[in-house]
Amino acid sequence: MGIEIKPVHPGSDGNGFVGIVTGIDISVPLTTDQVAALERGMDQHAVLVFPDQPLTDDQQCVFSANFGELEVTLAGQMMKPEDRRFQKLELGDISNLAGPSGQLRARDDSRRMYALANRLWHSDASFRAIGAGYTLLHARVVPSAGGNTEFADMRAAYDALDAATKAEVENLVCEHSIIFSREQIGFEVKSDENAEKLRPVRHRLVFTHPVTGRKSLYLSSHIGGIVGWPVPEARAFLRDLNEHATQRQFVHAHEWKVSDMVMWDNRTVMHRARPFADLKEVRDLRRTSIKGTGMEIKEAPALAAAE
Repeated sequence: MGIEIKPVHPGSDGNGFVGIVTGIDISVPLTTDQVAALERGMDQHAVLVFPDQPLTDDQQCVFSANFGELEVTLAGQMMKPEDRRFQKLELGDISNLAGPSGQLRARDDSRRMYALANRLWHSDASFRAIGAGYTLLHARVVPSAGGNTEFADMRAAYDALDAATKAEVENLVCEHSIIFSREQIGFEVKSDENAEKLRPVRHRLVFTHPVTGRKSLYLSSHIGGIVGWPVPEARAFLRDLNEHATQRQFVHAHEWKVSDMVMWDNRTVMHRARPFADLKEVRDLRRTSIKGTGMEIKEAPALAAAE
């Protein structure tokens, strides 16, 4: 049996933006045809779910590398080696566990505080000059209730804008910073030793997919301003745009099961983590991210004039 992708959420194009993938074992090397089929699925759906796929850390990295260059995590770079749960810097630690000890983090632990910003709608690594393309998240341990991940279809959100708003956002450029997203929850990111990694970067607000040509909104909690706009006006406008883009008709909630792999395209969807009630339970997921393509800003007269 070959790869099958079943849509599970309606989309603005009628094809759905979440697909369930069966007929493939992602723990072993893939064929060129299998990779191409999954790429086509990502272009169509933007989120793919692979149920019941037990993986080791190495297998997750090998599978992820089929789709491009793996990102090295910012958190991993900023942590001391002795504080990391694992030393593979391409693997993100999405858990409530502390370092090599594997103990639950205290409620006021600084790493837990930092990670709480993942409950805000965001696009992974949009605070980099080239943000993440695909993110791949694999569930190792999940809590008994809660802890879902929600996804919002930024293509459908763009399609639903009125003509005047589409014209207004077309050439806007936003400033993204990890410092800004953490400030929203009252967490201070100290930049003394990592100033270069933390400086704001710019991305266009409207992204055109390099394969499909579909437009989407490139929104994220990392956005702190719009180039050429007063900050209060920019943030009020962005708040309205985020409220529009995360209406329930654009959102799908994934309820995690152990060994689920979920892959999504950060260029066309936002996501956020949801809390779970019992803080004594373990939630352990591992993340890999692929460097984005088609995201580089090319200078344009509109940008130069705004500055």
